Amino acid sequence: MTADAATIAYYQANAPRYTLSFGQGPSRHLDAFLDRLEPGARVLELGCGGGRDSAHIMKRGFALDATDGTPAMVRKANERFDVGARVLQFDQLDAVAAYDAVWAHACLLHVARADLPGVLAAIRHAMRPGGWHFANYKLGDGEGRDPLGRLTNLPDERWLERAYRDAGLAIIAAERYRGEGADGIQRDWYALTVRREDK
Repeated sequence: MTADAATIAYYQANAPRYTLSFGQGPSRHLDAFLDRLEPGARVLELGCGGGRDSAHIMKRGFALDATDGTPAMVRKANERFDVGARVLQFDQLDAVAAYDAVWAHACLLHVARADLPGVLAAIRHAMRPGGWHFANYKLGDGEGRDPLGRLTNLPDERWLERAYRDAGLAIIAAERYRGEGADGIQRDWYALTVRREDK
């Protein structure tokens, strides 16, 4: 797989706006996720965006590796929060048992549905046994471009849960909720907290 060029171009062009909009505090799921981790756990953040969640993860005392696929987003996150973010696209993740947790807020929804199983396998490999992973997705019944031109996979809950289980990740908690994305569309989202469980 390769990153979708139009999606990367959108975030590259709009990084300043995203940075300014990230002043209202961390994602509402973040503290509950971090509460599951041991003190000082090593956390990989995928799609760190403007660095809002990154700063909170570090404030909570965790060892953070913040990443984003868009150079402009990485630059803005580091300018505003000094989180040491680096450029990493999902298909470049090749770590092995390096992290206690992987936080991926509202970013894996831009992975083509055919490519998502491979990304989930890479996330599992990147985590140590017993590692935790969070991701949330817009729900729907198709895949395509949103009004902003970004590639968006729109799976249903059953498809998502099956993809995670097939990747060897056990679903510990799931929440369906209403939310509005950057495209201004209100829709149902699905948040998954999963764990690498090795038999």
